[in-house]
Amino acid sequence: MRNDILNKATDLFLNFGFKSVTMDDLAHEMGISKKTIYSHFENKTKLVEETTMNLFWEISNGIDHICSLQKNSIEELYEIKKFVMSRLKDEKASPLYQLQKYYPKIFDTLKKKEFEVMQDCVLDNINRGIEIGIYRENLNVEFVARIYFSGVISLGDLELFPTTLFSKVELEDYYLEYHLRGIVTPKGRKILNEIINSNQE
Repeated sequence: MRNDILNKATDLFLNFGFKSVTMDDLAHEMGISKKTIYSHFENKTKLVEETTMNLFWEISNGIDHICSLQKNSIEELYEIKKFVMSRLKDEKASPLYQLQKYYPKIFDTLKKKEFEVMQDCVLDNINRGIEIGIYRENLNVEFVARIYFSGVISLGDLELFPTTLFSKVELEDYYLEYHLRGIVTPKGRKILNEIINSNQE
């Protein structure tokens, strides 16, 4: 039952936001009593914390799997973006923005964990890209990895990127292309253009 509650809560939070979904909504959706939910999670904050961390590890494991396939660095980033977007359901309700606003402690913990995991992944991606000649040799790898992470985090800021101007899918596409065009070699640009063109077909 505990896992069922976690799964349903994750689904609702991603579709409607952490603030918008109440314990009553969750109980109603599952056809169970609130008492049953509280027997597994002492309050909504605890439920939000566990769903957030559960989703984080699920996505981290998925990213690890993609990295283990050893695709070229550009393809790898597009595969990761595709996987994360599918898992986050395009973040229709901007749940990360609601998490930051209403559950700042949980958001800060998540951000630290994301940085630890993502930093290793991005550093490896850049170094391998340089080795095979699709990223420029003169990159400051640590700077590029950190600026990439800070950009990914800022995409979730609705004040900077309101949904009235950009869809989540557009934002991710624009940002990834922006990042890659700044670091690719001519060889890498050819691969990037092929991926972009194939995605538009």
